[in-house]
Amino acid sequence: MLLAIDVGNTNSVIALYDKGEPAAQWRASTSTTRTADEYAVWLSQLMEFVGYGLGDIKECIISTVVPQSLFHLRNLSRRYFNCEPFVIGHDNIPGVEVRITKPSEAGADRLVNAVGAFTAHGGPLVVVDSGTATNFDIVGADGGFEGGVIAPGINLSMQALHEAAARLPRIAIEKPEKIIGTDTVGAMQTGVFWGYISLIEGLLARIKAEYPTPMKVVATGGIASLFEGQTDAIDIFDHDLTIRGLFEISKRLKAK
Repeated sequence: MLLAIDVGNTNSVIALYDKGEPAAQWRASTSTTRTADEYAVWLSQLMEFVGYGLGDIKECIISTVVPQSLFHLRNLSRRYFNCEPFVIGHDNIPGVEVRITKPSEAGADRLVNAVGAFTAHGGPLVVVDSGTATNFDIVGADGGFEGGVIAPGINLSMQALHEAAARLPRIAIEKPEKIIGTDTVGAMQTGVFWGYISLIEGLLARIKAEYPTPMKVVATGGIASLFEGQTDAIDIFDHDLTIRGLFEISKRLKAK
């Protein structure tokens, strides 16, 4: 069995594959202080619900944008799975050429998304990943990573608005009934919800205008589901993109 771990700045997703087929998937808040033993206790209880145990895991692959968590996850794999985990880097993904000025700056999450999107949807395409940041990642016709755009995520923008303006409350993200707000919360909801969609639509239009060939747009990330059906700028919503990318990389490594 393979355990695939994707650690983001806000949330982490852990997926279990049994003989190449998805068996279970869990999401938890990212913690840089959670130890290997704490991970093991948490994971063993979740695996028990689906009929597995820690001893069933023979492989582990990790993608993380939080370096502080890597020490504990390595120990988890070594101590409880008896294997050395494969950690995604800019220079160790088979079949992916990183075509940016400084390849070492390409985040593991962006590269894994590129693999997952290309495997399922081909290329060229743009991956819009809505999380702590909003990434627009360009994937070439051959699956290469060609750069992109990084913008603040919607939760980050909303938090900054609340913290920087003394009279603006913290609000939930939801679609407002109308564009022009007649109270503070309604005005903020329009600015956050439709402002974010406008950001996506505007940047995608500029990316497509600059790119030499037509592109598909695939959306993923923890926030993406809020915007399904609200914009025509996104062609496909794929919520398992990152985990699929990790599994595909594992397959490529075995083939190699």
